[in-house]
Amino acid sequence: MSELHRITANPEQCGGRPCIRGMRIRVKDILDLLAAGASREEILEDYPYLQAEDITAALEFAARQSDHVVFRAA
Repeated sequence: MSELHRITANPEQCGGRPCIRGMRIRVKDILDLLAAGASREEILEDYPYLQAEDITAALEFAARQSDHVVFRAA
């Protein structure tokens, strides 16, 4: 089941960047934490207002953003 409904974007919040459930935590913030080696459990402990599904939503959002058409030169 998709969790993308948790991702919001408001031009007046965080410069319109994708955030989690209207909060001021950006998808990029979660991705940066994961890339730095933080576990889901550590993130949820450090940010108690987040839910496990929020982390899944950030990963799903990033995966969909990276899926683009690749053109080859003829």
